[in-house]
Amino acid sequence: MFKKYLTLTLVVLVLNLAFGSTAFATTEGEKEAKFVEKVKTNVTKLGTGKDARVEVKLKDGTKLKGYVSQINESSFVVMNEKTAVATEVPYPNVKQVKGNNWSTGATIAVVVGVILIVGFILGRYYAE
Repeated sequence: MFKKYLTLTLVVLVLNLAFGSTAFATTEGEKEAKFVEKVKTNVTKLGTGKDARVEVKLKDGTKLKGYVSQINESSFVVMNEKTAVATEVPYPNVKQVKGNNWSTGATIAVVVGVILIVGFILGRYYAE
């Protein structure tokens, strides 16, 4: 009886070692580096030009609104159309970035899809 419980306990422990997940503590610096890389990737996906609209919140509370005019290795430049002021933003200073690019293929596909659906509905309405 004792052997059965001991064997069962050992099997459970071995399975726990084999399939158990190990949680690694990430340091604040690692989190920061991952966030900076994520911001950099998102800005790069947006691209540059007047269609690459962004709203950026910086860690110091500053808000920038405009378009991405330039992307560098360690920063990007936001151009405010109203004031024609270019602001260079280092990636580590970014708290949040929101943006869209109306020239991307996905956006164009959505617009074309909506137009086709509206056209289909109107065609059925006037065909009756």
